[in-house]
Amino acid sequence: MTTSNDTQHRQDPVAGRRKATPPRAREGDGRAGTRDAGRKPTTTILVTAILAVVAIYFLVPVYWVVINATKSTEDLFGTSGFWFGESFQLWENIKAVLSANGGIFPRWAVNSVLYAGVGSVLATYFAVAAGYALAKYRFPGRRFVYVLVLGGVLVPGTAVALPLFFLFSSIGITNTYWSVLIPSLVSPFGLFLASIYASAAVPDELLEAGRIDGVGELGLFHRLALPQLTPAIVTIVLFQFVAIWNNYMLPLVMLADEKLYPITLGLDNWRAQTDRLPEFYQLTTGGALLSVIPLAILILVLQRFWRGGLTEGSIKG
Repeated sequence: MTTSNDTQHRQDPVAGRRKATPPRAREGDGRAGTRDAGRKPTTTILVTAILAVVAIYFLVPVYWVVINATKSTEDLFGTSGFWFGESFQLWENIKAVLSANGGIFPRWAVNSVLYAGVGSVLATYFAVAAGYALAKYRFPGRRFVYVLVLGGVLVPGTAVALPLFFLFSSIGITNTYWSVLIPSLVSPFGLFLASIYASAAVPDELLEAGRIDGVGELGLFHRLALPQLTPAIVTIVLFQFVAIWNNYMLPLVMLADEKLYPITLGLDNWRAQTDRLPEFYQLTTGGALLSVIPLAILILVLQRFWRGGLTEGSIKG
């Protein structure tokens, strides 16, 4: 009984303080106020409305492509663009896309997979290796290299397309796969992201322990650092794949042979013929729908690694 009363006496003051603490006093705490700020109904409604507008902005074009890929050419211009037409011709349109111009669209798809797949994997490896070196090694000129990397992030790809054309033309590799693949192997943003992530995710003590055990520098990178950098690697692969897949300016400048085109340039070639051949409107719309599918699958599969990589990098950096 005595123990129970003592327990009550020990618990009552805490309970009393909890009961006696007025809501206004808790609101006066700075940290509590910060947490409550995001829970205000007006803030929640405003943020939700902004996110809804952004989602609509990005989803409406995809919805338009899906709807209009099911229509005939007559329904494409004779009915609303945001609803189905009188006939459903999705499969017929896809067959027409795959067989048009002697089946050139599958060739464009293979080219896009080659450019984006090989380019993103190799660019990610080079970016992660260089970012790891900048983060974990001290050498003369390291800060200058960082400045160059940041400068590369700020330069748009379209600004270097024409200089690269003159450079590649002088060595005779324009209008080849190499003219699109080689520039795709460089990713300043991926290098910057990898350096920030490696400085936080790879402990120096882990590398020192590996050196004491006799592991070489390449072994430290491949066997110890790369597993720690998996979220950043997936993030860079996703960014680089999407950027190369959607690239238009560089293939336009470099390529003249239709068989080397990626999907973006091939669809633009079809769109340019719509003035004299209206059926190319349906081919372009159907091709756009097929070109979106690989990116949607890739983002759905890798989004959990992508979000984790960005979040952990931001906190630890």
